[in-house]
Amino acid sequence: MLVGYMRVSKADGSQSLDLQRDALLQAGAAPETIYEDQASGKLAERPGLAACLKALREGDVLLVWKLDRLGRSLAHLVEIVASLNERGIGLKILTGQGAQIDTTTPGGRLVFGIFASLAEFERELIRERTMAGLTAARARGRTGGRKFALTKAQIRLAQAAMANRDTSVSELAAELGIKPVTLYRYVGPDGSLRENGERVLNAKAPGRSTKTRLA
Repeated sequence: MLVGYMRVSKADGSQSLDLQRDALLQAGAAPETIYEDQASGKLAERPGLAACLKALREGDVLLVWKLDRLGRSLAHLVEIVASLNERGIGLKILTGQGAQIDTTTPGGRLVFGIFASLAEFERELIRERTMAGLTAARARGRTGGRKFALTKAQIRLAQAAMANRDTSVSELAAELGIKPVTLYRYVGPDGSLRENGERVLNAKAPGRSTKTRLA
């Protein structure tokens, strides 16, 4: 099935979704399978995108008008496509600079592989700077790191809830006291564990005075 996603940056009516909708319909998406957001691409919370990603199933293809309609950044885009690939879902960009990306074809996968390599390079640079900063901080007697946002029990609960396609991601995140983007760092749209979720479940129980940290 072809599923479409479209977005404009403003919700005040000054921007129209018509151009994107027409392109998605022409590409084969049915009106009832098109999801939309009217929000800045920099925002972490986009309910339309969350619902779209949750509705996708193995063998589906996600259609997007332009690359910048989907991800907040290169790293975020790579994260989304990696998740789609793991679930057996394709991505096709219809126009613009990302029009060569069609992960259902060998050539499109090659192009996206270049994007992924650049994102990995960017992550490694950030990681190196972070580790250098933490080393310098420890040398001065300070420690860094953030606590995990979810407990083991909450992650198991989220897994069971996300496996049900009728679950509202925004409502589940609100119940857990976190944002949807944070939830997706622990559990995928289909209930599968992601890196942070695996780290929490594999972490040893801390002592009374010890706090689990994101190393």
